[in-house]
Amino acid sequence: MHGYAIIDYVRLTSSGQFDYAEGTIYPALRQLEDDGLVRSRWDGTDGRRRRVYAITAQGKKSLAGRCREWELFTKGVQAVLEHG
Repeated sequence: MHGYAIIDYVRLTSSGQFDYAEGTIYPALRQLEDDGLVRSRWDGTDGRRRRVYAITAQGKKSLAGRCREWELFTKGVQAVLEHG
């Protein structure tokens, strides 16, 4: 996806909870690319030249690890709230 499509996707799938300004995502995408977690290429299939991004194999592995960490974190918070 290109940057604006990513912002739109996040906004829609989060029911508007995550509504980022257009310029805020590009520094994050550049950092992810520098870290090898996403790759980008120029695309002009719809007549507009845009940079499109895709997750790499390393990015998928990193995402899986972060999802596991998030699950453990949320389980811990839930346990504290239930016993509080």
